[in-house]
Amino acid sequence: MKNVVALLTLLLVLSVPAFLLASGAGAQRQGQQHSTARDVGRGHVPAHGPAPVRSAPPHASENRAPENHAAEARPQDNSRSFRDKPSHPEAPHVHHNDQWVGHDSGRDDPHYHIDHPWEHGRFTGGFGRGHVFRLGGGDRERFWFGGFYFSVSPYDYDYAADWLWDGDPVVIYEDPDHDGWYLAYNSRLGTYVHVQYLGPR
Repeated sequence: MKNVVALLTLLLVLSVPAFLLASGAGAQRQGQQHSTARDVGRGHVPAHGPAPVRSAPPHASENRAPENHAAEARPQDNSRSFRDKPSHPEAPHVHHNDQWVGHDSGRDDPHYHIDHPWEHGRFTGGFGRGHVFRLGGGDRERFWFGGFYFSVSPYDYDYAADWLWDGDPVVIYEDPDHDGWYLAYNSRLGTYVHVQYLGPR
């Protein structure tokens, strides 16, 4: 019996350092994953919106949208990827160095054409850093904050799938390329979508 107890004690003493070593390596790996993911979202607010696109990529001009733009959604355009690093989202996003990833289709992108731009007026609640709003409810088709209503472009619906419509922090930027659209940036996730202003409450 003494030999069994001594053997179990020896096994326990030898397994503790191995366990600590393995859990330390796991924590180090987890820390590396978090450190690479820190350059998107996590409360960062870009100092400015994207620059106007000088020339559109080839896929934007080849990809003509049907006449009913409102019914157009992203699934048929599944060849595009925005994940420029393994830890980054598969959606248009902004790096902490204020590089806007995905805003590159240019003025002639038919997915963001509006026949009557700003038909509900223009948003006057403030743009960019210093104007962070909390979503007050709704969904991608109609959401609000601070007495202002917006809707996400149907073409961008998938990019807002993980937004929390009752509390996420958002910042509005002017879209330099697409008349009638603004860019709503979610500082929790670091992603953004095209939104149309629907007017005040």
